[in-house]
Amino acid sequence: MRGIRSLGLLALFVGAQIVALLLAIPYRSAGLATTANPNSPLDPLYIIALVIIAPLIILFIARRDGALAALRAVILVAIAGSLYVTMIATFSLFVPPPFYFQPASVGLVGYLAFPLAGTVAVVLLLLLLMEPQWYIVDGVGFLAAGSLIALLGISFGILPSFILLIALAIYDAIAVYRTKHMISLADVVTDLKLPILMVMPGSPDFDYTRQGKLADQRAKPVEEREALYMGLGDVVIPGTLVTSAFVWLPATPFLGVGSNLWVALAVLGGSLVGYSLLMRLVARGNPQAGLPLLNGGALVGYVLGYLLFFHSLGLGLTVSF
Repeated sequence: MRGIRSLGLLALFVGAQIVALLLAIPYRSAGLATTANPNSPLDPLYIIALVIIAPLIILFIARRDGALAALRAVILVAIAGSLYVTMIATFSLFVPPPFYFQPASVGLVGYLAFPLAGTVAVVLLLLLLMEPQWYIVDGVGFLAAGSLIALLGISFGILPSFILLIALAIYDAIAVYRTKHMISLADVVTDLKLPILMVMPGSPDFDYTRQGKLADQRAKPVEEREALYMGLGDVVIPGTLVTSAFVWLPATPFLGVGSNLWVALAVLGGSLVGYSLLMRLVARGNPQAGLPLLNGGALVGYVLGYLLFFHSLGLGLTVSF
């Protein structure tokens, strides 16, 4: 049963990377990159600061009586808003281009991507508010992960991605094993049923809305636990380097496929090795920091892939301020 749950999380992990690779070029063409200089080593510091500060704010608010419901609503609206923006770029791949309502002199423009993206975002928001079952939480988390990986990948070049992965791997290890506040955050997120924690139960009829606290699950023997969990950051952060390699490395052909894609797949393969090691540790029953293994595997996969396909010790690490 645990093997099936691990495979379920693996499918979400790999699927999000594939979605990100498909969305990266359209997102870049749509101008959705969050930075003007993809090779600046300073830009990842903002993401790192956000990742460090946001959990502390959530934990602080969670200690206030009656604040959790408001916090949940704010986070869900923010997620829906982010999905709306990225869905516009996604739907633009499939719908007709913008058109003018007649007479054109009025200047009214119609674009089907806007109402479609709005409808999807609102429906997902309502589902999370009314019936946040595990498959809904996972579905929204999967869409958010794919979009966010693509956004980070087109925003950060290779060196900024390296900085992001190394810094957050160190932080994750400290937050889980030393300060342990990331474990407390997982308890809060589970209570709030937010799509920033992937859930994979052993049975499809698992009722996530009635599940007890995550701490209660950890108190049970491993074989009696009802679900496995993985933070959305464990999917997004290593995936950043996958997409960054695909977007920013030269597409030199090799066996009919661009070397950039080969290296991106090497990064994904390295992170999957880290994932297999992580699942072995999770099987022992204790909370584990995912990013040290996932990011470490991704970085090793990148180095090996770059050396194999580009034959250079420079590793594509370009600095620009």
